Amino acid sequence: MRRGCFVKNLIAFVGVVISICCLLVIMVSVLQLPEVTLRNKSTGPNRTIRTRKVSKDEAIGRFGEMMIEMLPEDLAFTVFVPSEKAFQRDLKLQLNDSLVAEKRNDTYAVVSRILGFSAVPQTLSSTTVSSSKEVFYDSLSGFTLYISKDLDGMLVVNRIRSEMVDLKRGEIIVHIMDGVIMDAEFEQAVQPDYTEED
Repeated sequence: MRRGCFVKNLIAFVGVVISICCLLVIMVSVLQLPEVTLRNKSTGPNRTIRTRKVSKDEAIGRFGEMMIEMLPEDLAFTVFVPSEKAFQRDLKLQLNDSLVAEKRNDTYAVVSRILGFSAVPQTLSSTTVSSSKEVFYDSLSGFTLYISKDLDGMLVVNRIRSEMVDLKRGEIIVHIMDGVIMDAEFEQAVQPDYTEED
């Protein structure tokens, strides 16, 4: 009689221990800090270090927010949003200059065009992309996106590497890219003219 009670208590104890372990694993994975790749001559290329947790709004930036606001939040989309540095470097868009009243319409037109090149009308998280093969999808504008995953789990889209992956906004999945996805024609249109005068 005592033996049956001991077995019941042992099963209950094991169940409680397993439940606590599962909860700890879930809590640690939710609170895990993002990994950021830094390039520094003293530490070597692509050294991964832990840094402070960045909020979604900080990571996406104001121009990225403009892109996401153009899409309905209740439909499934994946958007490859350029980082604020990429907007500034590749498109010469700056927060303090490009959003003033005189330039707002031009900025909105450029951002909406970039959205057409970098949004896919379905969800595509980094876990659904296999690291062993490249997949391709058509963007909203019909531009083909070639998507692969590098060794550290970051997505590479048309040779542009992601900085952060799998941010969620309603049904929209956002990946922050270290460059701007665009076709050659639009790239030439936004590049400055370097004509030399003789």
